[in-house]
Amino acid sequence: MAPTVSNPVATNKTSLLNQIGNTPLIRLTKLERDFPGVEIYAKAEFFNPGGSVKDRAGLNMIVDGEQSGKLTHNHTILDATSGNTGIAYAMIAALKGYKVKLCLPANASHERKQILKNYGAEMVFSDPGEGSDGAIRLCKQVYDANPSAYFYPDQYNNPANWKAHYDGTGLELLEQTSGSITHFVACMGTSGTFMGTSRRLKRELPGIQCISAQPSSGFHGLEGLKHMPTAIVPGIYDSAIADDNLWIETEDAYHMTRWLGRNEGLLVGMSSGANVHAARKVAQQLVKAGRNGVIVTVLCDGATKYLSEPFWNDED
Repeated sequence: MAPTVSNPVATNKTSLLNQIGNTPLIRLTKLERDFPGVEIYAKAEFFNPGGSVKDRAGLNMIVDGEQSGKLTHNHTILDATSGNTGIAYAMIAALKGYKVKLCLPANASHERKQILKNYGAEMVFSDPGEGSDGAIRLCKQVYDANPSAYFYPDQYNNPANWKAHYDGTGLELLEQTSGSITHFVACMGTSGTFMGTSRRLKRELPGIQCISAQPSSGFHGLEGLKHMPTAIVPGIYDSAIADDNLWIETEDAYHMTRWLGRNEGLLVGMSSGANVHAARKVAQQLVKAGRNGVIVTVLCDGATKYLSEPFWNDED
């Protein structure tokens, strides 16, 4: 079944926006070796033209704004971002002719800042010690100072975020696994990927287990992810959707990120490493219980935005 929202604007098959979604599902064959009877797959979202899973939500929120009349060419697109949603906005806005202003933590990676600059986005930086929550607070201040100048999609509270995955990612996973998926596992930032994908999977496969994952504390090194007990909780987040939650240590996510490059040939970002580490924990639980399973997680983006980060130099 083809997704209905992942490519909602383009009628021209060669449009850049028509390349968002329908990403490959990759089997992690080496990771599986320790878990007989368990298959582990990862959705390769770095194949999106902006390089991340956030292309889906970014496009859907912009299209929703256009269709509602809240976004016109008299407005500047404004939002808080840790990087990837901002890159999606900036790429789409460059194609559609909108201006973009983004609030992000000052310690966002150099590569992300360079990408945003070269898409033509304006950047305003928040206190690095406040993480994504600081960017949210700064963005609200900017918007409140002149609301008529901006279209503020507010990715943390906009249902069009999770609906992109309900109508896109979730349907794609059902098709790509022929409905055999038993477990979906993903870490959360805005929570849009987990919320939307899980809602669709649960609708179509009532027996599926959807397991969220979060950093183990509010002080962590996993850019873009939220520790919900200490963070500004996104309005689109619903804790009742998850059948279970896993707590992820930063070093475990870093280790898995390096492992994926050296063993599966996948150079990905830290949130991808966190997701695969969470999938591995689910696989361990299944084997311990003597059960089989088909686990799917998400490779949120590639490594190119993070190669200046020091954790790559650590030895495992």
